[in-house]
Amino acid sequence: MAGGIAAEVKSRLSVVDVIGESVQLKKAGTTYKGLCPFHGEKTPSFTVTPARDSWKCFGCGLGGDIFSFVMQRDSVPFPEALRTLASKAGVEIDERTKREDAHRARLRDILETSIAFYHQVLTATKMGAPALDYLRGRGFTDATIEAAQLGWAPDGWDTMSRRLVEKRGIKPEELVEAGLASQGRSPSRGVGVIDRFRGRVLFPIRDQNGAAVGMGGRILGKEGQDAQGNPRDTGPKYLNSPATPLFDKSRTLYLIDKAKGSIRKSGQAVIVEGYTDALMAHQAGFDNVVASLGTALTPGQIALLTRYGKKVALAYDVDAAGQKAGTFGVQALEGLIGQLAATETGVELDEVKVVRLPADRDPDEVLRDTPDLWREEVRTAQPIVDYLIDTYSKTYDLKTPGGKARFVDALMPTIRAVPNPVMRDGWLQRVRQVSGVEERVLLEVLRSGRSATGLAQPGAGAGGAAAASREGRFTADAIAAAPDALPAGEILRAILPQEQELLRLLLLVPEIQLKITEAIGPDQLPNTVARELFRAIVLAREPDEQGVHPPFSLTALVQALDPETAALAQAVVARREPNPRSLSEADLAYEVERLIIDLEERALEERAEFLQDALNEAEQAGDRETANRLLLETQVINTQRLSLHRRRDQTRLLGRPNTGEPGSGARPMATPAPTRSPQGGTHARRSA
Repeated sequence: MAGGIAAEVKSRLSVVDVIGESVQLKKAGTTYKGLCPFHGEKTPSFTVTPARDSWKCFGCGLGGDIFSFVMQRDSVPFPEALRTLASKAGVEIDERTKREDAHRARLRDILETSIAFYHQVLTATKMGAPALDYLRGRGFTDATIEAAQLGWAPDGWDTMSRRLVEKRGIKPEELVEAGLASQGRSPSRGVGVIDRFRGRVLFPIRDQNGAAVGMGGRILGKEGQDAQGNPRDTGPKYLNSPATPLFDKSRTLYLIDKAKGSIRKSGQAVIVEGYTDALMAHQAGFDNVVASLGTALTPGQIALLTRYGKKVALAYDVDAAGQKAGTFGVQALEGLIGQLAATETGVELDEVKVVRLPADRDPDEVLRDTPDLWREEVRTAQPIVDYLIDTYSKTYDLKTPGGKARFVDALMPTIRAVPNPVMRDGWLQRVRQVSGVEERVLLEVLRSGRSATGLAQPGAGAGGAAAASREGRFTADAIAAAPDALPAGEILRAILPQEQELLRLLLLVPEIQLKITEAIGPDQLPNTVARELFRAIVLAREPDEQGVHPPFSLTALVQALDPETAALAQAVVARREPNPRSLSEADLAYEVERLIIDLEERALEERAEFLQDALNEAEQAGDRETANRLLLETQVINTQRLSLHRRRDQTRLLGRPNTGEPGSGARPMATPAPTRSPQGGTHARRSA
């Protein structure tokens, strides 16, 4: 079980060394400065403070610890950043994880070996010549073919498998596990397995970090024919790797490793269906294009994509009538809306758009022959709900009552799923304008959950099927009763005392969660693992479309967390302190305000230190203009600190002292005002 790993990693790695690998840092007093890697700037506002094990950019506002830096730099979630830094620090997450990581590394090596083999066959053998001619005929340059490491899988039953087994010492069962081969024996002398990809152009598929995870293959010619046009069972036109320890099609996007930088810069991703479409886009200079490896986006792909940008343009071959094979139908668009409504992606539906391409041309043809047309069509793409309204208005006869009813029925589930009430109202008005149906009727259909023809609609009702809270065996009492099962002290070393106390209140007193989350956000906590737990609590209490907050389940929350964050939750709950549920409402308010003030004061101190270092530099350089500006900013910070001190004094006065008399407020969690630790952090003084 994970636990205490974050604290151990922090103790072994210098924040200056970790960040210094990506940012050129220069010592400035007690801190280090550099140009922020996350936004363009000419004057350094990016500061690393070793005493706090923290970093902060006072230009864009980002900051945190080594984990948050790696998460931001590599666009990865916390568990992946933890693994990266644990490996760097020589900290084993656990023996099982170590074995799994080694096994996955072995499979990646095998994939890379096969990619190199297939690429050589394509570019340097007679067997690959027809495929190379095909790719060049499609408009791909040799530079693109080389950069993408495209390959050709010969028609032979086990050409690749036999080569890798006999020449590279790879085991047949490893080829099967990597998704490169299947069980079976070729008609000729074989090695016990047969190649999964035969007679196909191959497109290596990589994850967001550029590591090989799978393959995609396309036959030459038509289905049911070999490259020469002879009848043969070719299988499907497109074939992906099967599910493996490395490859999950539902969580993978082709060319995401090449596209993520451009998506982050532009804020928009363009999604196509096929490998050739995406690859031609990159060759034409449109680097924010990825392929979804199929005809429908999945929640996992959406989650991956929205790490880098919140705008999405769908450049699919959309078939409104759903009659053409291999196209993206209207129902898939409706499904995408439902996925976005049900997940915390930060994507607003008006930023999800449909690109209208000429009906008789594939995206790669438009990209190759008329790139300016592609650029304009992406720029003028239509919001997805507007697209559906236009599509259904052409599908049904709006001059008849039945046509109007069917038009409303087709759109209402989609509009009901829109979480933003302002957008929902705007699209409802569009439905009214297009259909001529009165607003009161549309509202009745929307709220009743029944169709315009009087039938119940799926997914309707108060927020759909709201899952009931399940309190299982994970309770505060159960954890506290077995503290030896958890290295709580080691785990809690990774976060500040104020973070511990705030999280304890959030976990054990659910009724004040909303008050806390309205006053402070996850990113105001200094340490990443504390942020992750705070953010999970916020997401667990998000209101549904009726504005109703779901009940809080500690068990369900912990079960959904990654192991390190779950360990923190258990360690916080297991602390041997009086139960905060015994506090009165006034005492809880006191505790919350005190902790928030402590964290705000820490942030002001960090800003004050930055300004002082900058002021010293300006005075040494004789830059009076900059020095005067910094002095004014320092005065503002000092005013804010005085205001914070007054808030602290008022909070103390409002809190009733613990006199021991009946009715007096007990303060088991309250501590005196924080002091500066020798390491520079803000910690609360505690009495023995």
